[in-house]
Amino acid sequence: MLTRELAIASFENGELVPDRLNRKSDAAYLGFAESMLDIYRSGIGRTRKSLHLAVHRVFNEQLDCPERRIQAFCKLLDDAAEYLKGDRKKIVQLRRSVFRAAAEHHPLVVQRDALFESEESEVKRRIAEGHGMSWPELRGMLFSDLIENHELKSFHGFQDGAALLSRYNVAQTQAVLFDAIKMTVRATGDFKQILRYAKLARLMHRITKRSDHYRFEFDGPASVLRGTHRYGVAMAKFLPGLLSCRGWSMEAVLRARSFRRPIRFRLDDGCKLVSRVDADSEFDSSVEEAFALAWGDQPRDGWRLERETEILHVGQTAFFPDFVFVNEDGRRAMLEIVGFWTPEYLNSKFQILNQFQDKPVFLAIAQSLKERVAIPSEHPAIYYKGAIDVLTVLEMLNSR
Repeated sequence: MLTRELAIASFENGELVPDRLNRKSDAAYLGFAESMLDIYRSGIGRTRKSLHLAVHRVFNEQLDCPERRIQAFCKLLDDAAEYLKGDRKKIVQLRRSVFRAAAEHHPLVVQRDALFESEESEVKRRIAEGHGMSWPELRGMLFSDLIENHELKSFHGFQDGAALLSRYNVAQTQAVLFDAIKMTVRATGDFKQILRYAKLARLMHRITKRSDHYRFEFDGPASVLRGTHRYGVAMAKFLPGLLSCRGWSMEAVLRARSFRRPIRFRLDDGCKLVSRVDADSEFDSSVEEAFALAWGDQPRDGWRLERETEILHVGQTAFFPDFVFVNEDGRRAMLEIVGFWTPEYLNSKFQILNQFQDKPVFLAIAQSLKERVAIPSEHPAIYYKGAIDVLTVLEMLNSR
């Protein structure tokens, strides 16, 4: 993603509008994007600073291109690249050794004379030989630990210029959400996928069922995390997944420093922003993944494990358990994993669970929460530390 400093947005008709490049009005940028990709594709061995300077030269004739836009392109290209960083500890030691050796000959002069005998070129040559290198080789290593001097090792994106421009548009839209304090998503389709992406982004959420749609509510830092912007970043991480879904509209409330009052940002599945992500094989957490792998693909004592296939409703409240167990005799049970969240969110989660007392739901709760929050007694619970024990879960299932 971009950083806050690289965000570009304008305020129009009471709403924030992120910078977006249009194929018609900004047609020249397709050629610029291809040129930037060529620079990185052929730039193996060049330093980050050299690559960035080359990207800036692409826009020499584009006088209306903001500096932040160019820097944003560099950031996105760097994110798709791998750099050789070197061993910082060894480089620092080398730098100290060279400076100490040079200090013994201070002052250095271009040409020796009767007063100053230390000729710069000769001293550099001897120092370099002492390190088994030529001076140009040694000079290249002295500050190779600095980020601008990292050398490009490989570049694995983007497919073409259009893909880079598409990523830029999404990235600028993500940057708007850094200041989000609340987000509401109205989903008429792909709601399971939307929930999956929300969980992957570690978003605290509440879901209600309306007559023709599901309503997802995500609260930001002002209400639950006491001023931190981490939750706005989580909403930004959620956006690419949301963009890959169908049948949704989103409204976010933003509290930016440059505006006295909260402002609104709206988006829907017709926004023409393109994002290709795949979360089908991902788990919401390492705890879930470890448990699913430990359970395996085969039934245990007649119990088959499924993921997020059950949707429970009580009035407008909706609940999606993490795992569903189906026995060959027709019995069903559900498991909800309760990890570390804020006390406010956990209490809200437990209040929702209390509405499903008549459902065969049991909880797997992190041991660290046992003394910190009030654990509800309405649903059976097991505790885990690090990983959920399969045999303990199986015992719970067979006791029902």
